[in-house]
Amino acid sequence: MKFRKFSELYVSFFKIGSLLFGGGLAMLPLLQKEVVEQRKWCTEEEIMDMYAIGQCTPGVIAVNTATYVGYRQAGIGGSIAGTLGVISPSILIICLIASVLQNFLQLPLVIHALSGIRIVVCALMLNTVFRLAKKGIVDKLGGVLFLSSFLLACFTPLPTAIIILLAGGCGIIGQHFKRRHTP
Repeated sequence: MKFRKFSELYVSFFKIGSLLFGGGLAMLPLLQKEVVEQRKWCTEEEIMDMYAIGQCTPGVIAVNTATYVGYRQAGIGGSIAGTLGVISPSILIICLIASVLQNFLQLPLVIHALSGIRIVVCALMLNTVFRLAKKGIVDKLGGVLFLSSFLLACFTPLPTAIIILLAGGCGIIGQHFKRRHTP
């Protein structure tokens, strides 16, 4: 039974790792579809929390998130299966690309293909942001935190982890005052 769960985790995260193009944020739509919608291993809120934790901790976001989801599903073995699943495609692809890269990198077809892929990744990320924002912004405080965090991320050199920690602190304080003033 455990082996089956490990296999499911490995295959799911191998699939995500295979399609991951454009960095950690590109993982969000893939996680949403595979982990929340198809496998139902967690809710949208939980995946947002896991992703935020993965963003704050050192290391690659995809690996952190795969490790966390794997652990929640099947303990230490699950975290190992999820982690190996998400990194295996990258290792295989990097080895393959490294062996032939210099011969093809300057080809116009390759340059244009990569340009198109980057645009699609941006569109998928934007779609996911809108879907998550609808679920995550539930009150005025959430709206203010969303807008403030967005502006800080766009117009200041603050690291993402600091912005997330600041928003978390503001959320705690805001909810404290909200509870004190609610009859």
